[in-house]
Amino acid sequence: MDIYPLLRNGLFWLPPEISHELSLKALAWAHRYRLLKFFKPLITPVPCYCMGLRFRHPIGLAAGLDKNGDYIDALGALGFSFIEVGTVTPKPQSGNPKPRLFRLPEQQAIINRMGFNNKGVDYLVERLKRRSYLGIVGVNIGKNKDTPLEQAIEDYLYCLERIYPYADYIVVNISSPNTPGLRDLQQGNALVELLHRLKERRESLRQEHDVKVPLLLKIAPDLAEIDLVWLGGQLLEAGWDGVIATNTTVSRQGIENALHGDEAGGLSGSPLFAHSTEVLASLADVLQDRVPIIGVGGVMVGKQAAEKMRAGASLVQLYSGFIYRGPKLIQETVNAVRDLVVRRK
Repeated sequence: MDIYPLLRNGLFWLPPEISHELSLKALAWAHRYRLLKFFKPLITPVPCYCMGLRFRHPIGLAAGLDKNGDYIDALGALGFSFIEVGTVTPKPQSGNPKPRLFRLPEQQAIINRMGFNNKGVDYLVERLKRRSYLGIVGVNIGKNKDTPLEQAIEDYLYCLERIYPYADYIVVNISSPNTPGLRDLQQGNALVELLHRLKERRESLRQEHDVKVPLLLKIAPDLAEIDLVWLGGQLLEAGWDGVIATNTTVSRQGIENALHGDEAGGLSGSPLFAHSTEVLASLADVLQDRVPIIGVGGVMVGKQAAEKMRAGASLVQLYSGFIYRGPKLIQETVNAVRDLVVRRK
C-alpha cells in the first residue's frame, strides 16, 4: 500500500516552504529510526555506466531539494541511484524574500524563486565528509547574488576547488532564472571563458588528487535553437564530461489561468516536460553521444523517463514528480527504462 498520497495531502495544507522543510526533517527522523522500509519500494538494480561512474540504475534526484547536503543518507535510502545536492555558493546566503515557492496542484507544477538559499560551500563540504550513502553524489555549484557577473567565474572556481575531493561529479549551474543576470553566462565569450577556465582548473585538481571528477553544465530550456547548437559545439570543443538538460523555465505555457501561475520564478513539473525533452533531443543531435546528457524536467510517470532516454539521455533526474508522487515514482521510472538500459549494453 502506498501511503505517500495521504501524507502528501496533509503536507499540502501547509505553506510550500514549511512543508518542504518539515518533510525533510521527518525523512531524516524516519531514516534514523529505520522506518523508511515502509516507504521504500523494491527496486531491482539495472547497472549502467556514465562519465566513468557506475550507477545502480539511471534514476537520480535533481538538485534543489537538498541544498546543503543535510539529507543525503535519508534520500538515498529511498532508492535513488544518485543524489545531486545544491545549488551551493561560496558564501552563505538567505535567498530571495518569502513567499518564494508555489504549488500548482491541478497542473502538477511548482514555481520557485528561491535564489540559491544555502549555508555556503564550507558547510556542505562537512556534510559530504559525513555521508554514509554509497551511491553517487553530485554537487551543483553557483555564484553568490552579490558577486558581479564579470567575477562569476571566481565563485565557480572557489566552489570547484573546495568540493572536488568530496564529489562524484560537479555541475556548474548557469541557468537558474532566479539570480539576476546568471543566464547571460550561457552565451558568447562569457560561456567560452567559463568552460575553458573551469576545465583547466579541473585538470590541475585531477593531478593534485589523482582522480577525475566529471564536470557538467546545467542549461536552461529557454535557449533558442541556434544558441543551443552553438552551446553544444562549445561543450565539445572544451571537452566537458556532461550536460544536464534542463533547468526550470520562465515560460508560462500550460499554466496561463492557474492560481499562482503569474508568480515570478522558474516553472518545473508537468508543463515543462515536452519542451525540456525537445531541448534534450536537439542537444543530443549536436553532441552525437560524445558528451552524455542527464535528462530532467517534468517526469511525472515512468514512461516519461523512458521518453527522456529515447531522446538521448543517459541518466534521468526527478524533482517535482517526486514531490507529487513520492518514492513510488523511483520504482516506476526504473522499471520503465530497464529494457532501454539493457539494450544499450
